[in-house]
Amino acid sequence: MVLFLFLAHLGLGIMFTLAFVSREAGVKFFRFNAGLAAILIAAAFTFRPPDAAWTAARLVAFGALGLAGLAIAVYWATVGRALASIRPALVAVAWIGGLAAIVAQAIVAIDGSSIGVRILTVASFLSSTLLLGGASTAMILGHWYLILPSMQVSHLQSIVKVHIASMVVRIVVVVAAVVVAIESWQPGLGGSFRHYILSVGGIFFWQRVLFGLAGPAVLSYLTWETAKIRSTQSATGILYVDFFTVVVGEVLAKYLLLATRVPV
Repeated sequence: MVLFLFLAHLGLGIMFTLAFVSREAGVKFFRFNAGLAAILIAAAFTFRPPDAAWTAARLVAFGALGLAGLAIAVYWATVGRALASIRPALVAVAWIGGLAAIVAQAIVAIDGSSIGVRILTVASFLSSTLLLGGASTAMILGHWYLILPSMQVSHLQSIVKVHIASMVVRIVVVVAAVVVAIESWQPGLGGSFRHYILSVGGIFFWQRVLFGLAGPAVLSYLTWETAKIRSTQSATGILYVDFFTVVVGEVLAKYLLLATRVPV
């Protein structure tokens, strides 16, 4: 389930954040990223959790994800080649399918919880998707300056802004989830989340905070400062490390969700 959610959110995140990249990046950039997103979503299905009970939410979660993946694959097959008129429709289908899949996945992952926790889980999945996609797209765009050295550095600065914004939103959602988990606990309902994060098992939570929130926050700021002085190679090097920390943090976040039912 952890790998399924991670691969699905990374693939959808790449698809979402491509909307913030200028066309000056070139056809090959969009084709590469669309192909990567389609492959990641296809790989997610190989790790889908077996479940005999096909509820409506599960059907939507898998069906909408499959629809989004198919739309992205067709977009990849046609971008820069033919059928230009259908690509806006493909993007719309991919976006709608992706959003529906994320909402349904959140409902399935936290089934039986209160409305407030479900809303926080949806916000957590959406912010995780944007953070993963923003980090990946920024890293690949930074690398693309080796292919198109004449490309304006403002395009990298723009996607780094998107990455920083998604980082801020992710931190806000995680803080809200932790506060709600601590404040809503009542005696008799099992161990509190406060006790968990202060116990030995809480090492996973603190690793998630260190690698997935604090690390990317510092690295994204360094990337922004480096991009401002037009040092694209240095910015790309930082983005490689930034993407790694984001991946580690989001994998741990999905593990913690399934282990504690808190959408951190």
